[in-house]
Amino acid sequence: MEQGIKDLIEVSKFYGQQKDYVLAGGGNTSYKNDKYLWVKASGFGLATIDEAGFAKLDRSQLAEMNTKTYSEDSLQREAEIVTDLMRSRVEPEKGQRPSVETSFHNLMDFSLVVHTHSTKVNGLMCSQQAAEKTAELFGDSVLYIPYEDPGYILFKVVEQAVLNYRSEKGQEPAIIFLQNHGVFVGGNTIEEIHKNYNLIEETLDAVYGGEPANEALELASEADQIVPAIRMMVSGDELKTVRLVNSSLLNKYLQQENQQAIASPFTPDGIVYANSSFLHVDFAGNVETFLTTVKEEIQKYTTEKAKAPKVIFASGLGVLVIADHAEGAEILVDVVTDHCRIAQFAESFGGQHPMTPAQIAFIESWEVEQYRSKVSLGATAGRADRKVIVVTGGAQGFGAGIVEQLMEHGANVVIADLNAEKGQAFANELNDVKRKNKALFVAVDVSKAESVQNLIRETVTYFGGLDTFISNAGILRAGGLDEMTPETFELMTKVNYSAYFICSKYASAVMKLQNRFKPDHFADIIQINSKSGLKGSNKNFAYAGGKFGGIGLTQSFALELMPFNIKVNSICPGNFFDGPLWADPENGLFVQYLRAGKVPGAKTLEDVKQFYEAQVPAGRGCTPLDVMRAIFYVMEQEYETGQAVPVTGGQNMLN
Repeated sequence: MEQGIKDLIEVSKFYGQQKDYVLAGGGNTSYKNDKYLWVKASGFGLATIDEAGFAKLDRSQLAEMNTKTYSEDSLQREAEIVTDLMRSRVEPEKGQRPSVETSFHNLMDFSLVVHTHSTKVNGLMCSQQAAEKTAELFGDSVLYIPYEDPGYILFKVVEQAVLNYRSEKGQEPAIIFLQNHGVFVGGNTIEEIHKNYNLIEETLDAVYGGEPANEALELASEADQIVPAIRMMVSGDELKTVRLVNSSLLNKYLQQENQQAIASPFTPDGIVYANSSFLHVDFAGNVETFLTTVKEEIQKYTTEKAKAPKVIFASGLGVLVIADHAEGAEILVDVVTDHCRIAQFAESFGGQHPMTPAQIAFIESWEVEQYRSKVSLGATAGRADRKVIVVTGGAQGFGAGIVEQLMEHGANVVIADLNAEKGQAFANELNDVKRKNKALFVAVDVSKAESVQNLIRETVTYFGGLDTFISNAGILRAGGLDEMTPETFELMTKVNYSAYFICSKYASAVMKLQNRFKPDHFADIIQINSKSGLKGSNKNFAYAGGKFGGIGLTQSFALELMPFNIKVNSICPGNFFDGPLWADPENGLFVQYLRAGKVPGAKTLEDVKQFYEAQVPAGRGCTPLDVMRAIFYVMEQEYETGQAVPVTGGQNMLN
């Protein structure tokens, strides 16, 4: 890899990892020599880009495009340009689509070019005084380009401005500001790029002063009675992700007197990700009135614009973002926050200057931006695609295995566990993998109602609802009547039995609400029970009793909840010999059973393990994948409820 490509990757990641400069798949960068240009391909994010994310183009063919005559019809012209860009690829077999702004990169006479949609820059570029203040602050050392529709026309305007600048100044403009768009910065080294960006930021900071802290605000207590209903309103055959957020900045623009300042998009990116307008509604404290109003407003918006809203500003509640998946929701939160920051920065330059209706209409019909939106906010796949699923005890053991399988199959998963350190680390590890579904960790004590209520609240405000609740958390302390203390028995009963009731109580409330607004939607409550719930267990009565009781709860809950399309089933796994419950060297069941003398004649841990393996016709212990297959079965079918499904390798057979 030549040094220029290495520098390109380094500078791309530097700016791509800072939300002040780049959001989602926005921005683009390039490196060129005399013969070739490497430019970021559509669908690749600068934050994590490597060599494979850059399209290698023939500069001689790009130069021919500058003199070619294209159609006068704007949409036809842009389609022709995309075709020519694709033809200029040196390695077409890689299937990369070069950035539509490739010609700008080829034009600027620097080896490195970094184009960003800097929030602070756009505070100036999207203001009423953009032209005069750019001249006042930066003089003639920069180029300022008034707004033109992106693509060929804008490029020809920039090209002429650059040619004039070269003729008048005898040098190359290293900074090109684009109204309602962003900035192009050129340099022959990474240091030169940084120097130019630092100049821009320091100059603007001197005007802006200190930006007020954007602090997260507590969400309204009624949020969990509202968000799941809205998710069902906007979900068709495929489920949406809905996230509710609020902060000191967003709250400023939730106020009626400030709503006009953010009523229209400032940049093309805003339209690509968040539509050309937000929906505004008021929440005055009455949940039913609000739900009726917001349903009517969503229907009205969808009818008028032939698309559903992606952002709802609900004064008194917060900002709701609506996306096809969790990654899309994260992008929307960033885009809306950026939109409000631009509005706030623009106050320093005479107020906001949004895009015009004609400019908005062009972006909405432009194939290039439709392609970007499709790539950024597109589909997922899997047997649990787009479902929101809580797994208690999900940080380790069976629970962690279930979480991993659900993530691989497209679910948004809440890891609910007492172990905050392991749970958060696990969620981070899962989210480090590039995918559109996400994991969230929430600390919970399933034996305490207020803790479970918080779990449900965190789930529905972050992902929008709850489709499956997997009650997996449990504890086991082996011992016969002589060894078992009342305190240990009570603890095990609270966690293994009572907690299942608590979790089902609060989970089912959300599921009932969802059913009210989408009656054909099925939800699941699944208890991870045990083979000990099917057959008594010697010197393990506290555990077996709780599991037997759990099946009784499952059958009773199933009768009560099936009218709401909520299925309730228990999965009864055999022994997971490789998990910490059994194999922990200090307090695992092998250790406990050896100490308790539960296995006659056993003298070592291996003796205990072999004893239990010999009882399984399949000759091995149960695995998370075995359990996951049973979970998928009960989730996917729509007829069976109230069942205890054995996953025991033939060790327990139903009559």
